[in-house]
Amino acid sequence: MNHSAFNKAAFFADIGYEPHPGQLEIHKSRAPRRICACGVRWGKTRAAAMEGLVAALEPKQSSVGWIVAPTYELTDRVFREMALVCVEKLKHHVVELSRRDRRIVLRNLAGGLSEIRGKTADNPDSLLGEGLDWVIVDEAARLKPEIWQNYLSQRLLDKEGWALLISTPNGKGYFHRLYRQGQEGAPMFESWNLPSWTNPYLSAEAIAREEAALPDRAFRQEYGAEFIEGSGAVFRHVRECAVGAWAEPEEGRSYFAGLDLAKVEDFTVLVVLDDDARVVHVDRFNRIDWAQQVQRIRGTCERYNDAQILCDTTGVGEPIYEYLCKEGCYVEPYPFTNKSKNELVVTLSMLLEDRRIVLPQPDLWPEGIEELEAFQYSV
Repeated sequence: MNHSAFNKAAFFADIGYEPHPGQLEIHKSRAPRRICACGVRWGKTRAAAMEGLVAALEPKQSSVGWIVAPTYELTDRVFREMALVCVEKLKHHVVELSRRDRRIVLRNLAGGLSEIRGKTADNPDSLLGEGLDWVIVDEAARLKPEIWQNYLSQRLLDKEGWALLISTPNGKGYFHRLYRQGQEGAPMFESWNLPSWTNPYLSAEAIAREEAALPDRAFRQEYGAEFIEGSGAVFRHVRECAVGAWAEPEEGRSYFAGLDLAKVEDFTVLVVLDDDARVVHVDRFNRIDWAQQVQRIRGTCERYNDAQILCDTTGVGEPIYEYLCKEGCYVEPYPFTNKSKNELVVTLSMLLEDRRIVLPQPDLWPEGIEELEAFQYSV
């Protein structure tokens, strides 16, 4: 993206947009992945809309950018802001504007065509296809992790595009992981924690009234932009328990393995624990035929002193359970039902609550820790 060819400050002055200091930090950033954890009424929607318009007007032969949110109603917040500026300030650049189709086509400063599309994560299939120059994700913390990982981030690869993810925090999930990458100085990432009171246009009295009216946890999350563990989450104290390491088998120890099966789209996961409830080994793989999966599982469990396997026997699991039995594995069936799944969740929740299970450190098992933190209940 050729930032030097476009004067953002002059453009903002022309359209009458005066970013407050926090918004200005976002506009100054050149990071390909920008993560903004914001309190409510901070001004994230307006900042995102302006950043998208800058991208659409930059001199290029052509460009495509998306606005994505969990629902069309949320997508419309950023899209309406952009459409309003286009109608009031940028008429001479507008080639097409359809609010119904959530589509804007602008003539950019090089005479090329730039397209802006509003999308929803309700239908992931609509997020397949073209490469993108940029994407803005509103209320990103409320998206399923796979939307970012499997659909949106991949759209940016061909054109080395940028992403701006804005959201009020919602527990600790993939959005928190991306935010932490920015805080830890990971290449390509920059992140900000932006409480509502850093918006100078919000009155302190109004915020004080909200603080008095809301439960502490709700206020800290919604206005303080804090990542509150357990906000809708089923499993608490995940990171407090994530202090372990991978371990080789020890003579005389008993080991137990849990096996969740999948062949193509999802992952088969084998988790091995020792008799002190420490997770010592995890194998995670997909797109491997059943015969190879069985041999891989058998090899691991034999190595861990013939670990006892508890095998998911739901759907495709039944024939694999029988296959493992024929291979001489010490395996017991575990059919998933609403009742049995609930029992598993409650038991694991209690183990974590009482710190009676030891998980590998987050840098050793990032996907497992993140999935546990992202596991949520709905009422």
